[in-house]
This record gives sequence, structure tokens and C-alpha cells, in this order.
Amino acid sequence: MGAVIRDGFAVVDKPSGWTSHDVVARCRRFFQTRKVGHAGTLDPMATGVLVLGIGKGTRLLSHVVGVGKTYEATIRLGHATDTDDADGNITSTHDASAVSDADVAQALAQLSGTFAQVPSTVSAIKVDGKRAYARVKSGEDVTLKPRTVTVEWTAVGSLREVSAAPELRECDVVVEVSSGTYVRALARDLGEILGVGGHLTSLRRTRVGKFSLEQASLVSDIEALHDAGVFPPLMTLGRAASHVMSTLRVGVQEARALTYGQRPAAPQETPADVPVAIIGPDDSLVAVAQVDSGNLRPVSVFQDPGP
Repeated sequence: MGAVIRDGFAVVDKPSGWTSHDVVARCRRFFQTRKVGHAGTLDPMATGVLVLGIGKGTRLLSHVVGVGKTYEATIRLGHATDTDDADGNITSTHDASAVSDADVAQALAQLSGTFAQVPSTVSAIKVDGKRAYARVKSGEDVTLKPRTVTVEWTAVGSLREVSAAPELRECDVVVEVSSGTYVRALARDLGEILGVGGHLTSLRRTRVGKFSLEQASLVSDIEALHDAGVFPPLMTLGRAASHVMSTLRVGVQEARALTYGQRPAAPQETPADVPVAIIGPDDSLVAVAQVDSGNLRPVSVFQDPGP
């Protein structure tokens, strides 16, 4: 058997009802380290891809945060809520039975491409050092600044009647969004454009950059391995880095120089002005570096200097 990998990424399929921090806290025990972090919060209601950095892998998470994401969601029309999802309280009710698929398509056209979105008020965005949701919970009126987002609706299902409430309508969608986009806010804005209110009833993240559900493990499966005395498998640092940035393979001498903080010459094909994962002869991640005056300047070193 090969050596146990204790530093890297774990891609987890977050269960509904858990916060992202709940997953991190549980995985600290499973992976036997306090050094566990995640790249992008999922709401408690949501499920799907949560990328975890384990050990030295936490130092790569900042390169994951800004990547695009894909979601499967269900939007309910006719009810607006104070959280823009099903976990909130209903704030308005309208009859959505007259809304057609064509109406939805026209409204979604206004929520496509690159535009300014006002995030959901009940969010983790900080306002003067305090989370927006905490300010709302304490009774404050919170107004968040718009942010530029990019949205592409890749699938939109037909409207269907909600069995328990025939005046409401639901549709399933698949949407690809840039970092910082709130899918809850898209549901809210769709309802506002149609004049009937809207919110999410389900949300599943299927992709974060190059990380997908196909790579994800259930928390229960990770726990079962831990309980059986097996250290759960991790994506190696080298493979994880290759998912989030360009890579450059170097020889033994260049790898050793980088571990000492030295700046070996950069090959001409090395991308400039962006972080590059430096991969050693044994496929391990040596460092993250950037080209500086024709040399590789180590930004973060992942290996100890050799003998």
C-alpha cells in the first residue's frame, strides 16, 4: 500500500440541513486535523459540491473561491420570502396561475449575461464588519450594494402547478454563474419581474470550477471509513492545484531551488501574471509561483527543502 495522503482536497456532497461549517467541523475529526477549510459557502437548505482543503490543501482554497459554479434549482412563483428561499417566512402572496413559460423565458432574458445583482439581504456578506444576516436578525434594515455577476440559464423546465396550492407555479432550472452570484436572488428577481414574487425551494450545486458531483463523497461514506480505521482518501495537492491553475513541471534542481525560496529561470511557455502550480518529478506539488522578471518567484512553498 502507498503512503497515506494527509494534505489535499476532499470534494464532499453536502447534505441538506447542514451548514458548510458543520461539514468542516465533522471532517476535522475524520481527517484528524484542525486544518480544514472550504471554498464557498452553501446555504443549509442546499446540497451538493463543497470543496474542502485538508492540511496544506487549505493554502490552495483561495484559488478556488473565484471560479464559476453550476446549480440545479427549483423556483416557486407566487410566494416571496424574507430569505429568498424556502427556509424563510412568506412576505407576500400572489396568484401565479396566469404566468406562462413564455413569460418566464422573457423574464430570464433580463437575468442573463453580465449585469448588476443585489445580493440576498440574509447573506454572509459583511456590512461594517458584521454579517448581513446577523444585522437582519437583530432587526436592522440592511441594503446591500449591487455586484457584477454573469449568469447563463442552460436548462429551464416547464411550469407546473403546485399540488397543495394551485395558484402557485414551480419550474426546474440549471444555471451557470460567476463567483459571487446568489441563486436565491435570481429566484427573487424572477418573481419581481413577473410581478408575483418568487423564491427557491431546492438548490443543488453540481460543479465548482473543475470539481463536480462525480468526484464528491457523501459525509456518511467518509465517516464510515474513519470508523473502520481507514484514513479517507484525498485528492493530492498536485492534482488539486491542476484543477485550479496552470501547471509547470520542473526537474530536481529547479524544485529544490524553489523550496529554498530561490528563483530559477522560467521557461518561455510559462503563463505570466497568474499563479502557476510547480509540479516536481514525482508528480508532487512543489510550490505555487509567478513569473517575475523572467524567473519563477515562489509565492507559496509546499515542500520542505531537500537534504
